[in-house]
Amino acid sequence: MKTTFYSNGKLLITGEYLVLDGAKAFALPTKFGQNLVVAKGENQEIQWKSYDADTSIWFEDTITFAEITNNPEPETETIKTTLINILHEAYLLNPEFLTQSEGYQISTQLTFPKNWGLGTSSTLLNNIAQWTKIDAFTLLKNSFGGSGYDIACAQNNTPILYHLQQNLPTVETVNFKPEFSQNLNFVYLNKKQSSKAAITAYYNNKNSHLSKIIANNDKITQTVIQAKTGKEFAKALAIHEAEMSNILEMQTIKERLFPDFEGVIKSLGAWGGDFVMVISKDNPTEYFTAKGYKTIIPYNEMILT
Repeated sequence: MKTTFYSNGKLLITGEYLVLDGAKAFALPTKFGQNLVVAKGENQEIQWKSYDADTSIWFEDTITFAEITNNPEPETETIKTTLINILHEAYLLNPEFLTQSEGYQISTQLTFPKNWGLGTSSTLLNNIAQWTKIDAFTLLKNSFGGSGYDIACAQNNTPILYHLQQNLPTVETVNFKPEFSQNLNFVYLNKKQSSKAAITAYYNNKNSHLSKIIANNDKITQTVIQAKTGKEFAKALAIHEAEMSNILEMQTIKERLFPDFEGVIKSLGAWGGDFVMVISKDNPTEYFTAKGYKTIIPYNEMILT
């Protein structure tokens, strides 16, 4: 008897970094995600296997129930110790998934390459929360931390507007079906970006005009969601990119890598890595391929609509 859980990946279109301070973020769940399959095991242990999109195993180990309940302090952080920590936090929220079981055989399968940054961790967290019957936002808060917009994407099949209200997640589904979707593409920058490092940079660079910056972000976000034309959409995202460039004291990705590109390039999530959104009249494939960026995914192939 096997039980399967599934969660969607994510892309953050507006509100990166600012979402941590209560700004409204516009996010899109992706057609790519991760599943978690649970079967009965034995010996008070979990036999765990994680598969990448190409079906290669990227993590395999055995975790005892004792390791999960005790969560020993690791000498070095590894995939296994991180997983034990997540399961330990799940155990604290609902011990029954261990106390009522002999053991488990678990496999996870990504439908996107792990290095794409579409939410390997958030989809795993949400799947573990579904399996152990706990709140995924609480599990995130007690383990990795972060705003939680990625958990909201994991749980929703439509575009969302997300913000933290008194540190609690607020999710609104959004009707976003752009008629100009043929002008939107996602390009992978061949570089996995660490959110942790970028969040530190944001906190170091955050200034005293935060409430004004957030109000401005929310206004831009509304313009983005309500845009009727590609031109309007592109203009709003270009303004957003320039504002974030000032806050983070970083060059925009277009200035740094693609200054001669005709169109708008918007960083998504952590600046400098993972995917960018490209808005252009012409098909941008030739331009990016010539520069060595070969993963270009059209909007309608990437986003759940």
